[in-house]
Formats: sequence, C-alpha cells, structure tokens
Amino acid sequence: MAQDSTETKNPLTISGYAEAYYNYDFNLPLNNTVPGFLYNFNRAGEVNLNLGFIKANYSTDRVRGNLALATGTYMNANYAAEPGVLKNVFEANVGVKISKSANLWIDAGIMPSHIGFESAIGKDNWAMTRSLVAENTPYFESGVKLGFTTKDEKLYLSAMYLNGWQRIQRVDGNTTPAFGTQITYKPAANVTLNYSTFAGNDKPDSVRLMRYHHNLYGVFQLTEKFGLTTGFDYGTEQKAKGSNAYNKWFVPVLIARYSPSSKVNIAARVEYFQDKNGVIIATGTEHGFRTFGVSANIDYAVFPGVLWRVEARNLRSEDAIFLERNGSGAEDLNNKDNFFLTTSLSIAF
Repeated sequence: MAQDSTETKNPLTISGYAEAYYNYDFNLPLNNTVPGFLYNFNRAGEVNLNLGFIKANYSTDRVRGNLALATGTYMNANYAAEPGVLKNVFEANVGVKISKSANLWIDAGIMPSHIGFESAIGKDNWAMTRSLVAENTPYFESGVKLGFTTKDEKLYLSAMYLNGWQRIQRVDGNTTPAFGTQITYKPAANVTLNYSTFAGNDKPDSVRLMRYHHNLYGVFQLTEKFGLTTGFDYGTEQKAKGSNAYNKWFVPVLIARYSPSSKVNIAARVEYFQDKNGVIIATGTEHGFRTFGVSANIDYAVFPGVLWRVEARNLRSEDAIFLERNGSGAEDLNNKDNFFLTTSLSIAF
C-alpha cells in the first residue's frame, strides 16, 4: 500500500525579531535621548536594542491568534502610559471566522494599528527610521475589529471599536468609545491604495475633545527595481469641550526606493508635518510644530533574515525647537535643525 504523502500543517508557528542600533545625534543631547516626538531609535550616542520580540502564531481555517512579548527602547517610549506587564505586550489577539463562505473575521485584543504604511518592525519599512507621521500616529491599538476580504483579495474592509489613540488601557475617567475604519484596495499586484480613519476622544470625559484623523496612502511598485510610496494625513480636534471650532494638522510624505540587486535597497524620503496648535506635537513656540524632513538610507541583506541599514536624516523646523549642547556643556533651545546618522542590524527568524 502506498503511503499518504499529505502532511498536516502545524497550526502553531514561533517567530522572532531583534534590531540593535547606534544613533548619533549631532545636537549632542545631555540626556542621550532624541526629541520626544521620535519613538524609534530614540537613544543617542550608545548601542541599544530598538525592538526585540518573540511571537507565537496559531492559525487554522476558522481560528487564529497571536501573542508577542517584546522589549527595547521602542517599547519603553511607546508603552510608557501602560501599566505593569502591559508595557511588554507587543501583540495579543484572537480571531474567529464567522462565515463559512465569506472571508469575514472578528478579531479582538491588542493589534497592530490600522493607520499608516509603516510598522514597528523595521525590516518591513522602506526607510530605516519611521516618518514623522508614523511616529505620531498609533503603532498599536486595542479593541474589536470586523474585517472582510473579497475572494480575489483585491479589497479589504474593516471597522473597529477601540480603547483610544494608541491605548491598551483606556484613559482614567474616559467612558467614550473610539472607532476606526479601513479600506484597502489592490487593483493590481504592484499597487496598493489605502484610506483609514479614527474618531474618538482620548482624554477624560471632563475635558472631552473629539479627534478625527484621516490617513491616505498609495504604494506603487512602478518597475521591478523602483517603487514610490505617497501618503497624506489630515486631522482635527476640538479646541474645547463641546466646541464647534477645531485645531488642525496635516502631514504629506513621499518615499522612493531603488533596488539595484536582490540584496541592496536604497531609499530617500521627504516629509512635512504642520501642527501649528500643538495638538499632536506641542512646542510652545510662535508657529508651533512646522517641520520639514529629508532622509536617505541604504540597506544590505547580509544573510537571509539579517539586514544591515545606514541612514542620514535631517529635520528643519520653522522655529528653534531643538535642544543643542553648547560650549559650556549645557543645553540651549536655539537650533532649528537636527541631524542624525543611524545604523542598525536586525535579524528575523
């Protein structure tokens, strides 16, 4: 009798990721920490770990789940508001397929954010550091998501009930739910179009300020070696509780990537963040946060799963918002520019 060659797929897989880095801030901050609106590679002048995690994934036809525990300076910066052991939960969610015929799922727990084209996992992003808009919109969210994917996988639709704007635990005194939506359309294999929204209050009810955020982006792999990513975010938040007046901010970004070989990628980014009322990034200066950024990076795949990256980045603000160490060893808030040179080495398994 011939043996059955069919193998049963193991529904449980274990994976991991670690990214070490060295970031040189030419303003030489006294506390060895870059400006507070940057959450990745935020320690300066030292070798450190940006993000390291171990992840367990369980997946069958009708049930799925993820659990990832993490550490690193990214976790310290982004999870500072979370209590206790929640500071180390990178991902923890469970999903159930609720239709036999349609690809319709309900997922609940701590999940990656539905906003933006950049994730916390560095190897998945074209640029080494994250854009200003990625750093100042949620990387993660907690709540319940209903998601639907068409059979041809060209269209994805989802709606979410969330605990807040990058929150695992809701803000004390807050009883207002937050909501999110996402539409992703892939008309061709080399084009991805996305529109995501957020609506909610991320403050106690006593000072409730409704926030509405819109995130649009497109990823275009124009040729085998050249691609473009374009994004535009626009947000508003009430100036006072119950007010019909809103503060506004907007952020355009463009990233171009060229891949001369299978092991080398070169990318350049231009971006601008305007938040004159300091809703997302408060400066206390005359013009608020109006900052233009440029960066260029080169990546080399040393071995399968091992990536070495180097990036030069400059941020220039309309006001002098950057601290700089002076000749006497103290810091002065008198610089409109901040230049960084950063390198990282990551492994994914």
